[in-house]
Amino acid sequence: RTKRSKKNRFAQHSNPIGRPDDAMSSPSRVARRVSLAALLAAALDLPRASAFTLSASASSSPDGASSAMRGASTRGRFLSSAASVFAAGATVALGSDVEQCSASEWLARNDASGPPTWSSSDSKKNPRYFDYELQMKYADGPDGNPRTRGVLVRRLTGDSTPYTFPVRPVRLVKEWPEKEPFRQEDFFRADQNDDQSFYTVPRLVYHIDEPAVSSLTQYYRNNIKPGSDILDICSSWVSHYPLEFPKTMGRISASGMNPLELMYNDQLKDYKAKDLNVEPKLPYDDNSFDVVTCVVSIDYLINPIEVLKEVHRVLRPGGKVIISQSNRCFPSKAIAMWLKMNDRQHLELINGYFQYAGGFKPRKAFDITAEGPGSVGFDPMFIVEAQKIL
Repeated sequence: RTKRSKKNRFAQHSNPIGRPDDAMSSPSRVARRVSLAALLAAALDLPRASAFTLSASASSSPDGASSAMRGASTRGRFLSSAASVFAAGATVALGSDVEQCSASEWLARNDASGPPTWSSSDSKKNPRYFDYELQMKYADGPDGNPRTRGVLVRRLTGDSTPYTFPVRPVRLVKEWPEKEPFRQEDFFRADQNDDQSFYTVPRLVYHIDEPAVSSLTQYYRNNIKPGSDILDICSSWVSHYPLEFPKTMGRISASGMNPLELMYNDQLKDYKAKDLNVEPKLPYDDNSFDVVTCVVSIDYLINPIEVLKEVHRVLRPGGKVIISQSNRCFPSKAIAMWLKMNDRQHLELINGYFQYAGGFKPRKAFDITAEGPGSVGFDPMFIVEAQKIL
C-alpha cells in the first residue's frame, strides 16, 4: 500500500503542462537527442540558420475551454510527431482537432520567417500555444547539403487560458540595517563548478507551469508601456512577453548564459551571452533601457547587488525593474540563504538587494499567482518592482 501510495502521489505531479519538470518533461527528453548537435554548433560558432519552422497545431479557444494543453490524445500526437522527426529527419506538421484552431490562420496574418506577433487588440484571439520545430545545423554532408536535426517545442503564449490573474499587493516590512548583513557563505552554492558547464546544453523547456507563465505575461502587458526599450537579463529561449511586444515595443534585448537558447528566443532584436556570476557587468551603455526584467533567476546570482547596480546604470531615469520569482529552482545552483527562506522572505531579500544597490525608489511587491481550475497546485508567482530615481 505504501509503494502504491507513493506512486500515485508522483503521478499527480507528473502532468507535463500543470507541473513542468526539467528532468522529466517531454521537450527535455527530446532535447537530449540533439544535445550533441547543440554542443557541436556551439563549438563551431555556427550562424543562425533555419531558426524555426512553425507546425500546424495551435489552440486558440478564447475562453480556454479547449483541453488541448491537457488532452492525452494531443500529447500522444506531439510525442509521436517528435519521434517521427528524428526517425525521418524532416519537419512534421502536427494534426489538429476540429475544436482547435489551425496555425494556418496565424500564418496567414504573420510572416512565418519572423517572430510570432499579434496586435494587442487581438490578444483574446491569440492561440494558447504554438508547437513548432527548432532546427539546428550541425554538419555539412559529403554531397554539400547541410545536416540538421530539430527539436519540437511548445511555446506558451499566456493567452486564451481558463485562468484569471489577480494582482495582490504584498507589504514589505523588513527593516534592513545601513550596512549589508550578508556573509560570504550566504551566497555559497552546492554546485560551485563553472556555470558554463551546467548551462552548456540548451534547456528548451519551461521552468514554471502554464498558469505562472500566463500571469507573468499578463502582468507585462498591463505594466510595460508601448514603445519601451526592454532588457531581459538571465534570459533563455523564452522571455514570457506578450506576442505583440516585438511590434509594439522598441528594442528588446537580452543577456543570458546559453547563446543557443537566446538564438531561439523569437522576441529579441539582439542578445549577448553573459555569465553574470563571473563578471557582474552588463554589456550595454548607460541609460539604454526603459525596463529591465528578470524571470525566476535572481536566486542563482552570487553577486546580486552588483548586478542590480548595473541594472540601475543601464536604466534611463524613471525606468523600472521587474523581478519575478516563484518557488521553483535548481537547488544545486541556488544560493544557500535562498534555500532556507520561504516565499515571503524571498520578497524581503530582493527588496534588501535593491536597498544596498541604491538609486531606486521604495519597492513594490505583488502576488500575481493565477487562479482557476486546479489552482491549489499552481506554481506561485511574485513580483518585486523598483523604479530608478529621476
